[in-house]
Amino acid sequence: MSMRTRVVLLGPPGAGKGTQADRLAARLGVPHVSTGELFRHHVSTQTPLGREADTYMRRGDLVPDAVTLSMVADRLADADAARGAVFDGFPRTVAQATALDQQLAERGHPLDGAVLLEVPEDVLVLRLTGRRFCAECQATYHLEWSPPAIADRCDRCGGPLRRRADDDEATVTRRLAVYRAETFPLVAFYEKSGRLWRVDGLGSVDQVAARLEGVLASD
Repeated sequence: MSMRTRVVLLGPPGAGKGTQADRLAARLGVPHVSTGELFRHHVSTQTPLGREADTYMRRGDLVPDAVTLSMVADRLADADAARGAVFDGFPRTVAQATALDQQLAERGHPLDGAVLLEVPEDVLVLRLTGRRFCAECQATYHLEWSPPAIADRCDRCGGPLRRRADDDEATVTRRLAVYRAETFPLVAFYEKSGRLWRVDGLGSVDQVAARLEGVLASD
């Protein structure tokens, strides 16, 4: 079975997008292209693009599209991206989506489309507010699905468990509202061009992965 190999993964915080992007990229034999990882790489290695991005990030400003798109173009020029890529966290706007379409078209390999992972908001809130991490060894837990043996203590090292600052309920609710406002135009953009697949994000990692592979199977 052949599969589409140039796809964008869309989904709200807590939908499991990063986990599925990693898994799908490995399944397809293509890189997982995350703008967060690109920023970290360029900034840590002090490339010209990294230095430019860092000046904005230090001020708390958004990195301009031109810088982000240049980083993406550099990544797509790498040999391992010749067969495709799974994009995660990019594009975030219709302008970025249009520019990505142009980049890929110029390479002769247009984007196959975007997959939207759909999860009800009450489930997203439960997923995000229940996350915990060990302050000492960084092991991760979830109060509902993978709780520690002893409340508030790490199974691995006995260190105290903490909740990330952006995982409290009020912050999670705001993040989801921002996601809805920012992502709706992007969903509409791909849907209008017939390149959007919707996938149920409920269930185990394996179940969601199987649904993803199902919609990406090509004739």
